[in-house]
Amino acid sequence: MQETLLQAAALIIPLIVAIVFHEVAHGWVARALGDPTAHRQRRLSLNPLRHVDPVGTIVVPGMLALASAPVFGWAKPVPVVKQRLNNPRYGMMAVAAAGPFTNFVLAAVGAIALGLLARSGSGGAVLGFLALNLQNFILINIFLALFNLLPIPPFDGSHIVEGLLPPRAARTYEKLRPLGFPLLFLLLLVIPYLWPQFGIVQRFVVPPVLWAADHYDALVRSIAGV
Repeated sequence: MQETLLQAAALIIPLIVAIVFHEVAHGWVARALGDPTAHRQRRLSLNPLRHVDPVGTIVVPGMLALASAPVFGWAKPVPVVKQRLNNPRYGMMAVAAAGPFTNFVLAAVGAIALGLLARSGSGGAVLGFLALNLQNFILINIFLALFNLLPIPPFDGSHIVEGLLPPRAARTYEKLRPLGFPLLFLLLLVIPYLWPQFGIVQRFVVPPVLWAADHYDALVRSIAGV
């Protein structure tokens, strides 16, 4: 039981850190581009309590981890008012891209830290737990970045696609936003359950996650000197 709890903790802790930095990155870029909403609501803090959604950040990931299922979660979205951005169309693309970009950077930081830890040759239960956290931290950040780049509202990828579309097509695409969560439920849970071969995560997210993980692992091994 204790080992199971430690494994769950080694997933939840990295997930919380990854999600908090992801959300704060949105807010910082929005503020830099003219929208102070997140700043005024004190959402630019790295304090997890300002961002944690009890269900999405703790309960759901914890249950998935205990069930040995793929772990994902969410935080309270950082508020961004598109119309307040200096250039709403392209500003929203930058705000959206900031979250995944931050996760890729965090994965690199985790890879460097894991490589240095391996290079030290130190052992022990505490360092083993730290190494497990770093391994999960790398994978979680990669997954969170690529998962959020799916062009499905309300994911970050949908804002990027919307900014790239011609204005008329973008307005049509934007009308899908109110259907975002029902669409997510259908595409990510119902369809994969009924027809596993059509699972979006397995077909479109997992392959690039594994590809990116191999490259981050190469960075770990390079730093570790193996």
